Amino acid sequence: MSVMVARKKVVRKWEKLPGRNTFCCDGRIMMARQKGIFYLTLFLILGTCALFFAFECRYLAVQLSPAIPVFAAVLFLFAMATLLRTSFSDPGVIPRALPDEAAFIEMEIEATNGTVPQGQRPPPRIKNFQINNQIVKLKYCYTCKIFRPPRASHCSICDNCVERFDHHCPWVGNCVGKRNYRYFYLFILSLSLLTIYIFTFNIVYVALKSLKIGFLNTLKETPGTYPSSLTVLTVLEVLICFFTLWSVVGLTGFHTFLVALNQTTNEDIKGSWTGKNRVQNPYSHGNIVKNCCEVLCGPLPPSVLDRRGILQQEESTAQEGSCPRGPGTQEPPATQGPGQAQEGHSALSPQVPAPSVSDAELPEEKQRTPGELPVPSPDAGRAEH
Repeated sequence: MSVMVARKKVVRKWEKLPGRNTFCCDGRIMMARQKGIFYLTLFLILGTCALFFAFECRYLAVQLSPAIPVFAAVLFLFAMATLLRTSFSDPGVIPRALPDEAAFIEMEIEATNGTVPQGQRPPPRIKNFQINNQIVKLKYCYTCKIFRPPRASHCSICDNCVERFDHHCPWVGNCVGKRNYRYFYLFILSLSLLTIYIFTFNIVYVALKSLKIGFLNTLKETPGTYPSSLTVLTVLEVLICFFTLWSVVGLTGFHTFLVALNQTTNEDIKGSWTGKNRVQNPYSHGNIVKNCCEVLCGPLPPSVLDRRGILQQEESTAQEGSCPRGPGTQEPPATQGPGQAQEGHSALSPQVPAPSVSDAELPEEKQRTPGELPVPSPDAGRAEH
């Protein structure tokens, strides 16, 4: 006969999370789905630094100082660490409302706004919240079914509401929000220093070579030979660093300005605190040092997604098996005499089946009532004994 066995399959919460994110390493790594530009970022950084360490660093370490490649390695490792930390972490995604919570919020909104006549536009779903004696509006997200916290916004690329949303950066392959903004800022800052460092010492390398054989002779070395190939690679590095320098250094300066004001890129683009109303930023402490300490050195909130939490789902599987005892098998009576025990043993023996006696063959006074077990007669026990 077949028996249904229930087995529990372990499912992590990240497998059921909505939104357009990708997860790796059992939910430990969280990124956006569009990662092509992120791979380009890795290629540019790794390629430029590999050429610099392979060629120029050896020459400069001998001619100038062995500290040059050491300091370059420190900048490179710090930039890569902050890049991966920014790209692989939760930026501060806010969980969506459960069905019961969404229904409760809808009831609250209907009770507040009342019944809207047909054909009229319903009023905006906004709640007023006071921060530092200033009214801040909390907007309702129709996708996540929640009232977004202050400074939060819905990312259209990742399809998630992100706390203290700054912007979605395709170069790091992730949103930049409350939980990874400091790492993003440290990444672009260290990348700016690394770019300036490589660009400067590439120029120094070309200058040292030019002092020995002249600048034109350096560029006119025999094509295909090792020095000529080295010079071509150096010029390539200089061009990459030159065009990267303006964008990265400019971006670092812009975010330094935002950190000093305790402001986000999203708020700056929308003109939240510099628009027509001239409303002051309620999150600013009025001091550059305090603002920088809060943004870059404040406590890092934990992730509220619980990506690696366990969801258990039951799966039923059918298994073939045989039952050792039939459904009509009866246990022997609990209290038996010496002769009755032998009779009970013979009834349970597989070689000698026990005869069955129907109720019709019993005397009238010994007929069983429904549900009553048969009781063997003492005479039968003595006769067999």
